[in-house]
Amino acid sequence: MESALTSPSSIAHILLVYAFVISLGLALGRIRIFGVSLGVTFVLFVGLAVGHFGIAIEPHVLGFLRDFGLILFIFFIGLQVGPSFFSSFRSGGIVMNGLTVAAIFLSILVTLLLWAFFGGSIDLPAFLGVHYGAVTNTPGLGATQEALAVMGYKGEDIAVAYACAYPLGVVGIILSAILIRLIFRINLADEDKAWEADEADKNDAPICFHVEVVNAFLNGQTLESIRKFIGRPFVCSRRKVADSDVITSPGPQTQVKTGDILRIVSQGENKDGIVAFFGKEVNDVDLAMPHSPVHAETVIVTDPAVNGLRVKDLHLSHYDGLNITRIYRAGMEVFPYRSLHLQLGDRLKIVGPERAIARFSSRVGNQQGKLDHPNIISIFVGIALGILAGILPIAIPGVPVPVKLGLAGGPLVVAILLGRYGPSMKLATYTTNSASLMLRELGIAFFLASVGLAAGGGFADAFISGNGFHYMFFGVIITMVPLLIVGWAARKIFRINYHSIVGMMAGATTDPPTLAYAATLSEKNSSAVAYSTVYPLAMFLRIITGQILLLIFWSAAA
Repeated sequence: MESALTSPSSIAHILLVYAFVISLGLALGRIRIFGVSLGVTFVLFVGLAVGHFGIAIEPHVLGFLRDFGLILFIFFIGLQVGPSFFSSFRSGGIVMNGLTVAAIFLSILVTLLLWAFFGGSIDLPAFLGVHYGAVTNTPGLGATQEALAVMGYKGEDIAVAYACAYPLGVVGIILSAILIRLIFRINLADEDKAWEADEADKNDAPICFHVEVVNAFLNGQTLESIRKFIGRPFVCSRRKVADSDVITSPGPQTQVKTGDILRIVSQGENKDGIVAFFGKEVNDVDLAMPHSPVHAETVIVTDPAVNGLRVKDLHLSHYDGLNITRIYRAGMEVFPYRSLHLQLGDRLKIVGPERAIARFSSRVGNQQGKLDHPNIISIFVGIALGILAGILPIAIPGVPVPVKLGLAGGPLVVAILLGRYGPSMKLATYTTNSASLMLRELGIAFFLASVGLAAGGGFADAFISGNGFHYMFFGVIITMVPLLIVGWAARKIFRINYHSIVGMMAGATTDPPTLAYAATLSEKNSSAVAYSTVYPLAMFLRIITGQILLLIFWSAAA
């Protein structure tokens, strides 16, 4: 029994060590200091402590669990950000993502400058470890470790440098946000009001309003032909027939008459044009009143046969005047364009006769229980494709050896593409939030525990006789200099709301503790919106930039 519990190759020993490291790390990670906690990252520090005291794991098992955990975490991150990855570059997201790219490349530039000045005592791989600790990006650390292994690196485990720089990295991000607030003498209450006003102006979520048909040209025209005339997408969810109290749910072939009152759903930017074409807006009528004979209901897309279909493929004209007025997806409210591809898990707001709603509900599924099970086949097919993409050599002019996305970059790229385009290819990539979160947390916990156990032997030595304190000092510089420059530009040049700046800083460093700090500054979700806008691109760039730097500068660093 003793041998089974102490042998590095024993299954009982391996499971016992991992269970201890992960459970204790997660428990300690919940402790808040000044409102900030390290969360799952504390697993790394428990692993370092356990490894320091000589508790070992068989190297091949350690390597497998580390890489598998990283792949699992990265893949589900990609699925999560995939649907919003490309849309994040639209409108205000262009500025936010541009500033994020600037922050990322400034942090790389600062890292390279420090290496140029102090490269005699600290090599490039160690500086990359400091870099990823300073920007609190664990997946980037994993991708860089993998690239170093391929290149045959035999130096100090860069996880030591990462662990030394990480704690002050978290503090440095929050301190940068505080300094920006002090420099510009920002009043948080005023920022809340300004954000609310700005959101009201630019909100592109669908809105409802009522119009009266005054334009005589429209008398007898169908709604389908009117959409073509106007050239702006809209949905007519209810119609009050002229000179009567009859309320119906019109379809595409419904003919309107002058005097009709219509309840219209469209994007805010199209409202003025639609109102002008019909005649005038009516503000003292609400056709969606509780006693209206037209019913409204929210149904869920759960039938795999509907996954990937476009809204127009549902042939709503077959459902007796039924209309889709909104689609709720991944926390967003989306206008139901006819060309929009539906995904499993979409929630459709539908309006129409009760019997038509029942028929349509059975068409799309509307069975929550079917979504409670993750699509295991799609997950493992995606992981397999990600691994194949990761080992595929990519030749880049001027780079001496082909670039590979690796076990981190490959699954990330494939997962983003599956999350965005999977439904249009009839691939069911939907995973419940709880299942996705559990698998992500499990993956990152295994990765951090493995990294800590492998590097534990050198962590204390780094402070006693090594460069531990240098790593911390350099890490603070790499953390704060880029964020202060970008934060200043965001406020001074682009006049971005302070709460959005803090969210952008958190997203650029993929740092949840900073987002938690931002939540204490305001009850609005302004920081979270900015975080989710820049996070996908930031995560992608953080993962691949370390590998690119190694390929470009390896000959000089070796």
